[in-house]
Amino acid sequence: MSSERTVRPKAGSRSGSGGGTVRRPPVLRGQWPAVGVVAVGGALGASARYGAGLWWPTGGAEQFPWTTLLVNVAGCAVIGVFLVAVTEGRPVHPLVRPFFGTGVLGGFTTFSTYAVDIHRLFDEGRPGAAVAYLGLTLLAALGAVGAAAGLTRWLIRRPVPFGRFGRSGGGVR
Repeated sequence: MSSERTVRPKAGSRSGSGGGTVRRPPVLRGQWPAVGVVAVGGALGASARYGAGLWWPTGGAEQFPWTTLLVNVAGCAVIGVFLVAVTEGRPVHPLVRPFFGTGVLGGFTTFSTYAVDIHRLFDEGRPGAAVAYLGLTLLAALGAVGAAAGLTRWLIRRPVPFGRFGRSGGGVR
């Protein structure tokens, strides 16, 4: 049995073959490895975020959501390092980017909790804290990804000095 599906063109549409059937490959053909590594990475990243919340619980009433803020800023910094490293640095396996970038870091950083925290702060009658959290997270996350990407780019492109560990020196003695 073929894994392809047969689709009949709609009346009046051009199928290019005189009104016959059109064979289309299934949507996920060849994508299962990427879907699998994103799922595993997402579970790991979400577990790490949950662990951070257990280690430093700050979600109670009358508290500022520092844990979510710091997780999102740290995750953005790591995203800046990672994306520069894999696009401008050493080549990596094609599944590393979906595993770590989309899966782990996507599961670790959390826009949904950020949005819920803003809503909670408004519901608690703390609009100043809600707006401060909204702006602080946005600025800190963008600053972290920009600074981390810039630093990583500089580290990748800087000249390697000759000497003990350079081209002429051999290695550790």
